[in-house]
Amino acid sequence: MARDPQLLKGVLPMLVLRTLAHQESYGYELVTRLQAAGLEDIAAGTVYPILSRLEREGLITSRLVPSTSGPARKYYLLTTAGDEHLGHAVAGWHTLSATVAQVLERPPTAAPAAAAPPTDTTRDQP
Repeated sequence: MARDPQLLKGVLPMLVLRTLAHQESYGYELVTRLQAAGLEDIAAGTVYPILSRLEREGLITSRLVPSTSGPARKYYLLTTAGDEHLGHAVAGWHTLSATVAQVLERPPTAAPAAAAPPTDTTRDQP
């Protein structure tokens, strides 16, 4: 079954922060870690703009690390503000997912019957 890209778009920044909370990572490595976690269809072109935005917002920081096999790699790390943001995001996610599960598990109910139009009893009176 295909994944709804709009659902993923809403939670991907939280997943990126959570993944970086475990271990700093460079962009491509982060993509492969997300893929290994079950997001097989996630692309680098989706993750890099999120990394840029999170860095602009001060939720992650980066550092360049020289590489023996090519250009330096930009490693990303969660900031204190990012850790706090992640805590709020996870709490919000749990609240939302519990609400969604409750609504989805509720048996369908019949639509309320339309109210009958009021009757005009004044015509029957002399």
